[in-house]
Amino acid sequence: MNKFIIGIDLGGTNIKAAIFNSDLQLMVEIRKPTQAQKGPDHVLNNIIQTIDEMMKNLNITYKSIYCMGIGIPGLLDPKLGISFFSPNFPEWENIPVVSELNKKFAFPIFIDNDVRVNLYGEWRYGAGLNYKNLVLITLGTGIGSGIVIDGKVIYGATASAGEIGHMNMYRQGRSCKCGSSGCLGRYVSAVGMTNTFIEKLKMGRKSIVEKWINHDVANIQAHMISEAYDLKDDLAIEVMHETGEILGFGLGNVINLFNPEIIIVGGGMSYAGDRLLNTVRETIRDHSLKIASHACSVIQAQLGDCAGMIGAASYAIDRLEHE
Repeated sequence: MNKFIIGIDLGGTNIKAAIFNSDLQLMVEIRKPTQAQKGPDHVLNNIIQTIDEMMKNLNITYKSIYCMGIGIPGLLDPKLGISFFSPNFPEWENIPVVSELNKKFAFPIFIDNDVRVNLYGEWRYGAGLNYKNLVLITLGTGIGSGIVIDGKVIYGATASAGEIGHMNMYRQGRSCKCGSSGCLGRYVSAVGMTNTFIEKLKMGRKSIVEKWINHDVANIQAHMISEAYDLKDDLAIEVMHETGEILGFGLGNVINLFNPEIIIVGGGMSYAGDRLLNTVRETIRDHSLKIASHACSVIQAQLGDCAGMIGAASYAIDRLEHE
């Protein structure tokens, strides 16, 4: 195979796009704002312009492209190429992504959930290399996961397997966009941890973070809690440990259900590292099945925010060559 492969990670904030050679070595990469608030047509046009720009940079034509993979947040049908719903994309409903892009591009195009393409990246080229039973979770604005059992990615009846962010942790908890309440993602995501911190401040607790934000809680970001943790701020330490404990209970359930060898933690919040994960590991050790939990390691992802691009490209090659 002497052609190029395109991998795109479509996020609510940014489009991350790359062209790889046949050995999946990076040739060119572009990142630009998604501008999701402008609607589906604008987002699709942004993707098209990004692809054209990359091809111009490499001085190649459409005939040089072997295939393209795109990771898209939310629920979709990988076989039909339709994205049903994406929570951070306004008016995004039943979008025929593949057929729309095929009006412009003749090469094969495949879509999958954004977390699963991250899974393909970490499994094939990162922290999950050589494992046959693993779970990837991404901790960002929300929480998502992808699952590999006995060397196969699990999809389920509606391609929505792995939605552990909607595992119910509290019968009467924080409301969730899914329509339920008390979902795991409402507590352990970046937004969830920040909300926990804000709730405690409103109860009268004190933190060094208040000085950084001029006492405007709307300006609190998750990384500030990590920074305050390092300065031995009592509230930051408490919130980090509380978040880690809730995540530990959730991942303990995942271990009991799927018996993975490793759980890879990616996404922006993974940069909290052992501040968060040490409590996660302790909770798993104390509250999940002993044999299964002892056989499972919880580790940080290796590829950072490049996992989605290389995973999307790898996924597209698989789809093209094995269907």
